[in-house]
Amino acid sequence: QVQLVESGGGLVQAGGSLLLSCAASGSIGRPNVMGWYRQAPGKQRELVATITSGANTNYADSVKGRFTVSRDNAKNTVYLQMNSLKPEDTAVYYCNLIWRGNYWGQGTQVTVSS
Repeated sequence: QVQLVESGGGLVQAGGSLLLSCAASGSIGRPNVMGWYRQAPGKQRELVATITSGANTNYADSVKGRFTVSRDNAKNTVYLQMNSLKPEDTAVYYCNLIWRGNYWGQGTQVTVSS
């Protein structure tokens, strides 16, 4: 059974930075896709960024140029470097893995104060 464990959320002022990490336990094959989604209060969960095991990336328009997704395949870990954070980035951020199923982390809160 694959489990995803996220870390790195917190409270930051607008303009600041945070690094989220997500480690997948268990044996994971390729190809696969890992990524990040977020859900703000009263809104639907939305894609933030994804990265394939071949390092192809995809970003939401709202985060392009500010966020960078990366991964370490040897550690089954995906990262999200978030720079120039805005109050509208405030949400619970969820890690996602697609490989023989669709797996989700428990979520980590990111709060950006103005």
